[in-house]
Amino acid sequence: MARSRDHQPPADFVAHGQWPLVTLVPDAPLTARFGAAFALNLYTAMTGQGLSDRALAKRAGFSHTTVGRIARGEVLPDLGTIARLEVALQADLYPFGLRATFDPSAAAGAPDEPVPPSA
Repeated sequence: MARSRDHQPPADFVAHGQWPLVTLVPDAPLTARFGAAFALNLYTAMTGQGLSDRALAKRAGFSHTTVGRIARGEVLPDLGTIARLEVALQADLYPFGLRATFDPSAAAGAPDEPVPPSA
């Protein structure tokens, strides 16, 4: 059975750039946009603290392959993984403000294009 677009890895929707410093294709689903923003926040926190995948994994209590797959946009992290990464890094990684850039209808499967900020 084919996966829905919401369950494809975020890195599948890269238009250009090198992960996580990328631009996604215009019709990338919400999950890909949040996954890309999360991966960028993770990358920023890890490089800011000089941590490798292995060092962060040891702090967070799971495998370095899990960290690497999230950081490369190969998977979307679950809530427990997000919590463990945020505590291990002592940093906010979830892209909370991103939701404000989308029309609420995007959550129901309508086109997932960001809404321009109001003036």
